[in-house]
Amino acid sequence: MVYGYIRVSSKEQNEDRQVIALREFGVDEHCIVIEKASGKDFDRLNYKRLIKRLKRGDRLVIKSIDRLGRNYEEIINQWRHITKDIGADIIVLDMPILDTTQFKSLLGTFISDLVLQLLSFVAENERSNIRQRQAEGIAAAKARGVHFGRERKYDPAEYFDIYEKFKRKEIRQKEMIRQIGCCNSTYYRMLKEFRRMYAEKHEGE
Repeated sequence: MVYGYIRVSSKEQNEDRQVIALREFGVDEHCIVIEKASGKDFDRLNYKRLIKRLKRGDRLVIKSIDRLGRNYEEIINQWRHITKDIGADIIVLDMPILDTTQFKSLLGTFISDLVLQLLSFVAENERSNIRQRQAEGIAAAKARGVHFGRERKYDPAEYFDIYEKFKRKEIRQKEMIRQIGCCNSTYYRMLKEFRRMYAEKHEGE
């Protein structure tokens, strides 16, 4: 049997490109398994079901190595489980050297294993870089006063004394916002109320 495995990271992503590639290779549509899940590990329902169906001599076709997963060690472990323990073959369409049906010699196996480890490392390294860029982006946004999660509700009356300090020029606007603990957009939403309260308090002076 020839099976195809397709993975996309979220429900919003489209799997058509992978489906077309597997069909063109000759994988029957009824033998294509589609998974909409993260590639961080192999705890995926459809993948587990597919592995249970695999038998010695079967072939598993994927478009690229990162569709199998993104965790370096687990990719290697799954590759060995499929090819050694089960005795099935794996074909990676975007990387012909990762085709265990073509390289049965000791040298061929060594080369394909080496390429697999290199590509798996690159896939995981890119995932780590993405996480780092996300963390840096969040940190930079927080430094600019952007708040994440459910927005806290601010009552202008609670912070009016801070606004008065600003009006008396005891503190600058930036320091006032810092003392309130809100982001710039929240402050400007409160500003109209601050001004109204200030005008009412000092009316007739």
